[in-house]
Amino acid sequence: MRLVFAGTPEVALPALDALIASDRHEVVAVLTRPDAPAGRGRRLVASPVAQRAEEAGIEVLKPARPRDEDFLARLREIAPDCCPVVAYGALLPKAALEIPAHGWVNLHFSLLPAWRGAAPVQHAVLAGDEVTGASTFRIEEGLDSGPVYGVLTEEVRATDTSGDLLTRLAFAGAGLLAATMDGIEDGSLKAVPQPAEGVTLAPKIEVEDAKIDWSAPALRVDRVVRGCAPAPGAWTLFRGERLKVMSVALVPDRTDLGPGEIAATKKAVFVGTGSHAVQLQWVQPQGKKPMAAADWARGVRIEAGERLDG
Repeated sequence: MRLVFAGTPEVALPALDALIASDRHEVVAVLTRPDAPAGRGRRLVASPVAQRAEEAGIEVLKPARPRDEDFLARLREIAPDCCPVVAYGALLPKAALEIPAHGWVNLHFSLLPAWRGAAPVQHAVLAGDEVTGASTFRIEEGLDSGPVYGVLTEEVRATDTSGDLLTRLAFAGAGLLAATMDGIEDGSLKAVPQPAEGVTLAPKIEVEDAKIDWSAPALRVDRVVRGCAPAPGAWTLFRGERLKVMSVALVPDRTDLGPGEIAATKKAVFVGTGSHAVQLQWVQPQGKKPMAAADWARGVRIEAGERLDG
């Protein structure tokens, strides 16, 4: 099939690479978000997908909005058979959805209908899911509600951050998306409607959502830290300034600290929660680089009875 691949961030690259390498399909163009400011100089930088496509000599489409008539006209000229999608980042209008004969097929990082929305991996970690996965489905106008072509499952490990899990799903999902394209092309794969039961939503995690509540159980604190890593990053307040908490470890046998209360030794920093303590492993003070929590504690000279204000 002639494919137009839609995607923007680095997580989309394994799937794009798999489709470029396919001997059954041709990626004739990619659709990606416009160049965005990045770095200290805030220079405009092309998306990872745009950069990879340019390296491969593939046409790059960067409409400000996918409903722009110039873009729709070019898409009609290209006449793709199918448009695979991984984390494109904009809603596709009906006019665009109707152009390819086999529609737009999204690789979504959850077992649909669970975790429909922008942050499925983060919500799976936050919820304590033991198993998640990826699904390929045909995009319709509803939110991640279209019929499903294929799924794969992935164990959520006890120490997984959202970044860890997303990386594994991106590579496993690349194979699923390529296999889905094969099955659509040879007619062996039919999309199955999603069940009405089991729908959960996964909206974008905002910075305020990542604030740690130290009165919550330690298990919840751990999930927030892992679920919000690497972005937006779990955080708390210390002496009125924001402190990013990058990783913690559970310490079930320490129950002498109140919620948010800090106890520091030469080699470790413990914080009380609503159940038992956690040990801070890596933190990032406001305006500084990440550092080991014990180094941070020595630098700020924590006093007896001080607390992290969750």
